[in-house]
Amino acid sequence: MPDILQHQVASPTTPGSKHFAPFEATAAIEKAARERIKQYPKDRQRSAVLPLLHIVQHEFGFISPEAIEWVASMLEIEPIKVEEVVTFYPGLRQSAPGKFHIRVCRTLSCAMGGSYELMESLCKAADIDQSKMDPHHHPVVVSPCGTWSVEFAECLASCGTAPVCLVNDDFHEGVAPESAPDLLNQYK
Repeated sequence: MPDILQHQVASPTTPGSKHFAPFEATAAIEKAARERIKQYPKDRQRSAVLPLLHIVQHEFGFISPEAIEWVASMLEIEPIKVEEVVTFYPGLRQSAPGKFHIRVCRTLSCAMGGSYELMESLCKAADIDQSKMDPHHHPVVVSPCGTWSVEFAECLASCGTAPVCLVNDDFHEGVAPESAPDLLNQYK
């Protein structure tokens, strides 16, 4: 049985895992990591932790415990120092998202424009149990099929076209809650 700390920071297995390969430090990733590390003075190379985590997440979709260990070894620091960064920044995912990851803006303009209703509609259309959303520890909720995942995001910088969302890296403005099924159909 995991202790409370392990429960809060462990990467839970999700249905989205089937869309992402397990972490493996390939030659290309190691080369990219070394290039990033070289950008920092020898006594400040631990500052490369965030760029290395971005490399890993871009390639593998999320930051696994194995990836944390690898980043720590690349920077010659304790894994807890990497874990501190992973758990601090909400943009770093600790569990596998779905094949299509939807981030819905929840800041004031979007909330007033219907982003909470949009999230409800997206969850309904994607068969996602919104009650499993835990914004502090596991903000990403994945559909049972693993195709879709959702999370709330802070400002996506388009307040005048609220509500807005990102599907993977595709930006969508003025998304009416009732158009959620149409939005999902664009990605089937």
